[in-house]
Amino acid sequence: MVQQDFCKYCDRRHACKDAYQQLSKMQGPSVIYKVIAAFLLPIIVFIVSLTVFEKILAGLIVAKKLKIAVSFLAAVTVTTLVTLIVKAASKRCDKS
Repeated sequence: MVQQDFCKYCDRRHACKDAYQQLSKMQGPSVIYKVIAAFLLPIIVFIVSLTVFEKILAGLIVAKKLKIAVSFLAAVTVTTLVTLIVKAASKRCDKS
């Protein structure tokens, strides 16, 4: 209802339908790999690296809070490095 009232006073209301039809027919490259690299990969890398660092530090650090803090910082560092590497590789592939 609100959309109809808004469009009622627009002098281009008939052109909207044509514009949306043209946009829906546009073809472009798939962005699925960029979406995975931008959103899913960092989450997976963080979870895996956090788990690995927790297991590695389990025998080295006795204090639980210190072990959690060190594991978290190490996982964030690894995730940041992987993200930067993927970003650099992506830019390099886009130039080619």
